[in-house]
Amino acid sequence: MYRKTAMIRMTLALALALVGVSFLAATATAQTSPTESPAVNTLRIATFNVSLYGKRQGQIRERLSRRDDLQAERVASIVQTIRPDVLLINELDHEPDAAPARLLAENYFAVAQNTADGKLSPVVFPYVYSAPSNTGIDSTLDLNNDGQLGSGNDAWGFGNYPGQYAMTVYSRFPIDTASIRSFQKLRWKDLPGAIRPVDPNTGQSYYDDATWSKLRLSSKNHIDVPILVGDTVIHVLASHPTPPVFDGPEDRNGARNHDEIEFWNHYLSDDDTADTWLIDDDGRAGPLDADASFVVMGDLNADPIDGSGRREAIIRLLNHPRTRDVQQNKTADFGRNGLMRVDFVLPSKDLHVIDSGVFWPTGDAPQSTWIKASDHRLVWIDVKR
Repeated sequence: MYRKTAMIRMTLALALALVGVSFLAATATAQTSPTESPAVNTLRIATFNVSLYGKRQGQIRERLSRRDDLQAERVASIVQTIRPDVLLINELDHEPDAAPARLLAENYFAVAQNTADGKLSPVVFPYVYSAPSNTGIDSTLDLNNDGQLGSGNDAWGFGNYPGQYAMTVYSRFPIDTASIRSFQKLRWKDLPGAIRPVDPNTGQSYYDDATWSKLRLSSKNHIDVPILVGDTVIHVLASHPTPPVFDGPEDRNGARNHDEIEFWNHYLSDDDTADTWLIDDDGRAGPLDADASFVVMGDLNADPIDGSGRREAIIRLLNHPRTRDVQQNKTADFGRNGLMRVDFVLPSKDLHVIDSGVFWPTGDAPQSTWIKASDHRLVWIDVKR
């Protein structure tokens, strides 16, 4: 069982404060120290799908290196306005050296953006974790049953190149890198009650037994990133499930979206069987500790009321005994498909929420041009411990 005592957490926090943080190679990187010590009384936590992906591998790294990318400037303007202490970015390329994540922080977040009223203040994130992703990694299987191999639809998670649509955690507080948990390789079939897609035209399983036995649950990843805020550990539980569309009558993406969200319902619950299947990529087993503080974050691609997805899992998550649903506004504008609530920051009930919001300026506000960066909006909460 994966457990960490409070004494170990306090000792680790003290050690990190004294000697600094050693980051995981290829997935995390340190930035320069902030100019002021973060306040620990109030913590602002945010999630933002920024749609920073390219048509080919390396394109986003090249764009962010130039320091003049309009989309990234707009994203940074929003971040510098809201000024989160902990920020999850969805749809930012992952590379083994975390270059896109680092460049976005150094060349945009940490550089004052221009506005009509002057410059915004930089936001410096000393700690960054760029999570590996299943997107674009070839499964060598015919996952969309088109008789061909090697397309983006045949990757473990849809993507035209490895690392596309990945996610990054930025923090002003130390990240306990040694305790990060990643469930990138967890098999879909191992989730209790997994929904195996069925072709309604034949009544047969869409995936044959050989394929079903290998499929991964996460279209990107499911990660547990512990943030050390003083003597408190807050777990960022982040994911970005596949959209419940772009499939056929078998509803394979709808089923996967549901089960990617259902993972968190299991991870937050006391399940006697969890040690037999809930095993992370480093072999550590079991759910989150029952007394742990956390936020479930990300673009979950599931509106509990609207849309064509299976709503049962997201409704269970919003009503889970350990979560608090404090922000119920729409968070994305999908054009003809309308406004939807698909981006979430769900804190544990032991965290005292004092404010929350969605960055969505009106059409006549000077900041309204910034939201052209993405069809999603930044969602945030303020908490006290």
